[in-house]
Amino acid sequence: MTVKRKKKRPDPCSYRKRIYRSRVAPGGLVSFEVRIRETDLHILSGTDLRQEATAAVFRYRGQLEGYIAHHPEFVTSLSPLPLDPTAPPIVKTMLAAGQAAEVGPMAAVAGAMAEYVGLDLLAAGAGEVVVENGGDIYCCRNQESVAGIFAGSSPLSNRVGLKIPASRMPLGICTSSGTVGHSLSLGEADAVTVLAKDTALADAVATLVGNMVQPGQGLEPALGKGSAIAGILGVVIIRGEELGAWGEVELVPLGG
Repeated sequence: MTVKRKKKRPDPCSYRKRIYRSRVAPGGLVSFEVRIRETDLHILSGTDLRQEATAAVFRYRGQLEGYIAHHPEFVTSLSPLPLDPTAPPIVKTMLAAGQAAEVGPMAAVAGAMAEYVGLDLLAAGAGEVVVENGGDIYCCRNQESVAGIFAGSSPLSNRVGLKIPASRMPLGICTSSGTVGHSLSLGEADAVTVLAKDTALADAVATLVGNMVQPGQGLEPALGKGSAIAGILGVVIIRGEELGAWGEVELVPLGG
């Protein structure tokens, strides 16, 4: 599987087509996609559960949209919002991730959706599942996997991968960027990839760390910020020819 990054400006060609998905090896699993409005999932599953996946997306989008209708600040806030014990489960997860990462809850939306759908598919008998949502991945496999990091124009793009042992799964693998993709990033990293058991947390922290990669500064402050958050297992930052890593990450070379 390949990790795609997010950026501030939309790419009218390669991003919309999600060409990075063509690099994904199914590894004996069934491959399919589910697209419902802004949600665009690529799923690998032990069995064909596209109907169940579609139902799950509608269910969790419904929870989010219903909550947003009464709490519009949930979408617009770039700062953490208070926890809400009355909120639906996926909203509670995003609120908690935003608080832990010191960002708005929508920074966790892709990771949260990937994990919630993945858990539903496991409950439906998938056996193994990988759910990729715009480069944010929930991965639960019975064998070692490698996640390649796409870093746009960086010479390290598609040349560095993360080896994920089966014993580490399920795992969230989430990536943010200041140069590729459509999501908001206030930094200049080509790729910030974060590993955590909580996929929503990994997504939110990737945004936080990406925001800290600023011109004229080294990568150490951003790595340090990510490493200080409870639940984060590893962080990788790529900026141009620079690469920084912290935590339980095993980097492997890829063919490009």
